[in-house]
Amino acid sequence: MTDVMHPDYNKLLELLKSRKSVRRLKPDPIPEGHVEKIVEAGRWAMSGANSQPWEFIIVRDQEMKEALETAFKEVNMDYIFWMEQQRIRELRHPSFILSGDPHKQLDYIKSRCEWADAPALIIVLGDGRRQWGTVMGGHTFGRDQSHFTDGLANCCTLMHLAASTLGLGTQWVTIHIQEAFKKILNVPDVLTLYLIIPVGYPASSPKEGVRRELKDMIHYDKYDSCKFMSNEEILTYLAELRGYTKEIYRKSYFPVSNSSAKNNNSEV
Repeated sequence: MTDVMHPDYNKLLELLKSRKSVRRLKPDPIPEGHVEKIVEAGRWAMSGANSQPWEFIIVRDQEMKEALETAFKEVNMDYIFWMEQQRIRELRHPSFILSGDPHKQLDYIKSRCEWADAPALIIVLGDGRRQWGTVMGGHTFGRDQSHFTDGLANCCTLMHLAASTLGLGTQWVTIHIQEAFKKILNVPDVLTLYLIIPVGYPASSPKEGVRRELKDMIHYDKYDSCKFMSNEEILTYLAELRGYTKEIYRKSYFPVSNSSAKNNNSEV
């Protein structure tokens, strides 16, 4: 790769490298109009046939935010936690590599979830009916890829980047079970509740990201079979990755002042 790059590319790459998921946000108010600026960036995302399947709910009401957080803890987090218990400890998601009684682990993990403190939440909805504007093949029919979810992911990525340019932190809160959130927000059943994006000023220091080397993932002209990993090698890779990221995930939930005290202990 040449060292001579276009200035705009350098700015973009720096933004991509500096953006980090922030799992604890300050309750401090953010400037008026900033959330709308973030959504405006998402509005310009790519989607199949420009069908633009997204809609947004901006939540600032504290009771509503707390109701959504409670639903996440009691429905989504419970589901995620017990699914992770089906994997060996070393290969679990870094947030779930804990020891001790599983029920106490779950209580501890729920206690770390405090994104209702964020001054605003952006709820990203998807209307699959709009996405029917794209080609029929883009509706998957069992072929494993959907223009609908592609477009929503594009939209959300742009919003996370836009928030970073404004000096704000965000988190990607995936919704695995939608019904409880739809009921709280009065969302029609035909819509998909895709993502919750808490927005606010970071309350914890961003941690250095971990990425594979470019040389390990790039191929020229055709796939380099020397870079293909066996199933066994993939398991080794995942275990090593967990070792790199486990503490990063843990410390990202707490302010710098008390992160070491609360997170260096894996027993709960």
